[in-house]
Amino acid sequence: MKRTIVILACALATSGAFAQASAPQAATGMAASTPADAHAAKREAHVEQRIAYLHSQLKITSKQEPQWKTFAEVMRTNGQNMSRLFRQRNEAEQTQSAIDNMKQYAEIAQAHADDMKQLVDAFQPLYDSFSPEQKKLADTTFRQVRDHGERAGKSGAPAKN
Repeated sequence: MKRTIVILACALATSGAFAQASAPQAATGMAASTPADAHAAKREAHVEQRIAYLHSQLKITSKQEPQWKTFAEVMRTNGQNMSRLFRQRNEAEQTQSAIDNMKQYAEIAQAHADDMKQLVDAFQPLYDSFSPEQKKLADTTFRQVRDHGERAGKSGAPAKN
């Protein structure tokens, strides 16, 4: 079970948890003002797609919705946090020293570890509430993660083995 949670955390963090808080812009279809804004909006849309996919794939019940909402909100928050840190890194890239670059990378790595802990903590009660069938679905879904969190199938569905 620990392996499943680790795989889940990695999958969610790298596959779409790098969103920015630009939901109104993405939701209304307004054009992004900078390439960074456009990239952030795209990442946010990916997070929302991942949340919707997992909700459907894991067959979340109405009784599980409170745990699910907590988990999904952590995904969004983590994405906003990582997006902010990467945006700061990109903005400072041309002017920072090697040591500043390393310090900033360490900050991102620490934030990622902290965010993953929060994600696992939010997922545990949800996973514990799953039926045996749902646990099997979750285990299978997250076992099929590869290439830094990309799902094996292009359609959003896991690849068939």
